[in-house]
Amino acid sequence: MASATELPRIRIDHIGSLVRPAILKDVFARFDRGQASRQQLAQTQDDAIREVIAKQEAHGLPVVTDGEFRRHSFQESFSECVSGFEVPKNVSLYYENRDLNLTPLQRAEQNFDEAGPAIITRRPAVQRLKLVRNLPLEEFRYSQSVAKVPAKVTVLGPDRIAQRFKWEASKDVYQDLDDFVGHVVEIERQIIAELVNAGCKYIQIDAPGYTAYVDKVSLERMRSRGEDPERNLQRSIEADNALIEGFPGLTFGIHVCRGNARTTDPVTGKLVPQWHREGSYDAIAERLFNSLKHERLLLEYDSERAGGFEPLRLVPNDKIVVLGLVTTKSSDLEPLDELKRRIDVASKYLPLEQLALSPQCGFGGIDSKVMSQDEMWRKFDRIVETAEQVWK
Repeated sequence: MASATELPRIRIDHIGSLVRPAILKDVFARFDRGQASRQQLAQTQDDAIREVIAKQEAHGLPVVTDGEFRRHSFQESFSECVSGFEVPKNVSLYYENRDLNLTPLQRAEQNFDEAGPAIITRRPAVQRLKLVRNLPLEEFRYSQSVAKVPAKVTVLGPDRIAQRFKWEASKDVYQDLDDFVGHVVEIERQIIAELVNAGCKYIQIDAPGYTAYVDKVSLERMRSRGEDPERNLQRSIEADNALIEGFPGLTFGIHVCRGNARTTDPVTGKLVPQWHREGSYDAIAERLFNSLKHERLLLEYDSERAGGFEPLRLVPNDKIVVLGLVTTKSSDLEPLDELKRRIDVASKYLPLEQLALSPQCGFGGIDSKVMSQDEMWRKFDRIVETAEQVWK
């Protein structure tokens, strides 16, 4: 079992979401339609979480998550905790009606202005946000009660929350994005403080939107809304640091990726990748890697869109980079020798003792196209096997 002092330097990690069992998806869908009770859903979630944590431990993972089995999407770690966003009365219908049969191996575009859940879509605020529930705390308490190793919790970062906030339609509630992000940090610090008080030792901040600052389409969208991308980036870094300040003894990781979209190839029937953003880390690496105060940087590195490992030379010597080399967007199993080769290349820019290994992202939300559970566990076994050979 990894102790609190060992957590910052563990060699095996994962991002949070896991492939959901069919029974959980079925009960979740029936609950959303009003055909199952909250008690039925909670019991199904408890059973599925207990089983998936036991499997993570059996497969040799040093930290576990609940698979995000209590969420539709990873972004509910914030949206389900607050009131104040303008959202449709029955947001669950949004997930049922989404079209995920998009063109394989292409950029997946989304209409962020359609009526849907907060943060999944860009929603305005009708009143200042208020913390009404601590979902990550609920998740942690149950997970740690059934786990023999540390349970990790994922919390959405301020950058993504700000990018999916329709500030231009909320000026009677929030003066500007500075006002909004400052309030988000206050709320999330309360969420984190309650997690700390409950004994949580590892929190991962989900910050997929940082790659928007190297993506031409995303930058153009910011400018079209009257935003300064340079100011957005600096605000987000400051907010992420303010979020984690003053919590000694707690390990913080931050996850950066280019979107976890995937679909099914209509010809082969295989799971194939898509993405939301593209561009290497080079343009933001020095600023991001040196400014963020998180001990662990969990970085997507499973495709050519991430670029090379050269930016790792800019990582300070007090951080661990978790290389997301194993894709969750294809069922194909990565060869052991290829993973070892890529880690060896990365070690030319950052010492091996500052590297670790993980999937590039989570294995998908409740409505995602996903690989089978068996395929997922084979990926984890390959990660464990690789880590054992590389770091002995």
